[in-house]
Amino acid sequence: MSEQHLGLSQLGRDIPAPTDPTTAVLERVPNPHEDTDYLTRFTAPEFTSICPVTGQPDFAHLVIDYVPDRWLVESKSLKLYLTAFRNHGAFHEDCTVGIGRRLVGLLEPRWLRIAGYWYPRGGIPIDVFWQTGTPPSHLWLPDTGVPSYRGRG
Repeated sequence: MSEQHLGLSQLGRDIPAPTDPTTAVLERVPNPHEDTDYLTRFTAPEFTSICPVTGQPDFAHLVIDYVPDRWLVESKSLKLYLTAFRNHGAFHEDCTVGIGRRLVGLLEPRWLRIAGYWYPRGGIPIDVFWQTGTPPSHLWLPDTGVPSYRGRG
């Protein structure tokens, strides 16, 4: 099935990076295995945003896990959406939880969690975790694979 038949506006096209996450287009495609519980993971180890107070860059390693129902997020649109945060001023918690909520609103997944491992600035790393509820009990849920910050220790 072509992107045109799926109603996608970005896949297979030269699209400029959006400059604002509130207007960035997130797209979805039908889940061909909606009768099966499985985990989909997206890892963004170079996520960036801007501190809304100082204007300094903030960096995070994001891990997004979800159990799809009827919809899958189209990955190019997700990459462009995450890129839109590069010049967006928001606190770590707002970015992390906001991304999770936006995905839940679009996908209506059976379950979703997002882990934001923010690199230290001012000497303090901030890790932000959000999920929609309890994951399906029979689902294998791997660790996020990102160790807690240990400094030079």
